[in-house]
Amino acid sequence: MKKSTIWILAIVMAIAFVGLLFIQIFYMKNIVQIRYEQFAQGVRQSLVAVSMRLEQDETRHFLEDDLRQVETSSLVEQYIGGTVGQEGIKYSFTTSTGLEADLTIKGAVNEISMLRRANAGGLAAHYRTAQDAYRNRYLYQKGLLDEVILNIISTASSRPITERADSARVASYLRAELDTLGLNVPFEFGVTNYAGTVLYKSPGFQTGPGDRDNMFVQTLFPNDANGAGSYLKVYFPTKQDYIFSSISFMVPAFAFTLILLIIFVYTIIVAFRQKKLTEMKNDFINNMTHEFKTPISSISLAAQMLNDQSVRKSPTMLQQISTVINDETKRLRFQVEKVLQMSMFDRQKSTLKLEEVDANAAIFNIVNTFKLKVEKYGGSIEANLDAMNAIVEVDEMHFTNVIFNLLDNAVKYRSEERPLHLIVSSRDLEDERIEISIADNGIGIKRDDLKKIFEKFYRVSTGNLHDVKGFGLGLAYVRKMVGELGGEISVESEFNVGTKFIIILPLSKN
Repeated sequence: MKKSTIWILAIVMAIAFVGLLFIQIFYMKNIVQIRYEQFAQGVRQSLVAVSMRLEQDETRHFLEDDLRQVETSSLVEQYIGGTVGQEGIKYSFTTSTGLEADLTIKGAVNEISMLRRANAGGLAAHYRTAQDAYRNRYLYQKGLLDEVILNIISTASSRPITERADSARVASYLRAELDTLGLNVPFEFGVTNYAGTVLYKSPGFQTGPGDRDNMFVQTLFPNDANGAGSYLKVYFPTKQDYIFSSISFMVPAFAFTLILLIIFVYTIIVAFRQKKLTEMKNDFINNMTHEFKTPISSISLAAQMLNDQSVRKSPTMLQQISTVINDETKRLRFQVEKVLQMSMFDRQKSTLKLEEVDANAAIFNIVNTFKLKVEKYGGSIEANLDAMNAIVEVDEMHFTNVIFNLLDNAVKYRSEERPLHLIVSSRDLEDERIEISIADNGIGIKRDDLKKIFEKFYRVSTGNLHDVKGFGLGLAYVRKMVGELGGEISVESEFNVGTKFIIILPLSKN
């Protein structure tokens, strides 16, 4: 698949997912807004109902009190002959001898009337008849309630708010009105005056500046004559939880969409990686074909020369052809080994033949072998093997290949401006470890390439042209084998100055 096609699919799918997420978020936002408005409307309706019920209770209180006073005063004045005062019932009478006297019965008027009825059965019956008559008269007078209510309100405003709207009754009314509208949520409330002073409150009524959105206010007794009304403030501590619980069904849908988006992004990343890997493999095949073609051509040419009778008769020519065949065979074998190294990356665990090896001795032998190749390019190699304890448990063949690959890279990426100089060193570390470093004064590695040099098939390049031949497997193989041997590798490099590879391996436990 072409890269442009992948980009088009990625853009289309990205737009689709973003659009889907936008619609879901917009839908959730609208639902939350509607729930907020419904909640606020329901609470305000409940508060208005509570305020009206408190006014009705107060009106009922004054009406009943007024009825009681009218009935009692009228009965006493008409049937007992006395007048009602603050001290009790004052009764004036004249004896048969013509003496005038005043008699005051102290006590509550109702109790005196009851006592009177208990002691005078006939009078009690007459009292009940009169009571019914006056009750009917009072009911008739309710047609004049406008004037009566104005008098009630004028008198009521002077009563304490704790009597007009006690906390237990307010809490009961609030709970009943909220439950009627389906708002089964906990609340805290308080009653304040016009100055904001809290007159009384429920135990949990403690709000801060950030809780104003959850606070609802309703004026109590707004028709008071003096205008100094009280305010009922209700706070809902779990308002947010109540609102968002109604859209909990949207959370799984949003989560699944988000998971699909993550999977889509991951798929696109993998697709681009696979595309890049395919391109690298194609480059690898091209390089491999070129690397194989040269030794095969040389061997084929040497074989053709051996068919020439004149060449067979010349020992010198035979020796030269034999040398060419031998060298090209080694070169071909080396390239085949490089290809075989690639199979190491497809295994989860490499098959290693571990044995105890003296790292100093192994490195010294590699340096001596590699010295001729370095001197061929006018360079020098130096070995500073200072580690006192250098016994490591490694696969000697792979360990040798690791050091050889790093030295070979140093030669490949040498600088043309100065003679090549290599330094191979070892030193002891804490925790029973050894450090092996290979430093050169070559062209170095750019910072952008430094992060990728251990990737399979990756090769440092200039533009689209590789400076040296290769498959991009050497450093990937080195990192894998060092990891398989229980060690770690790092690199330090400065462009146009040089590069230093550092290998740390654990010492043998024996």
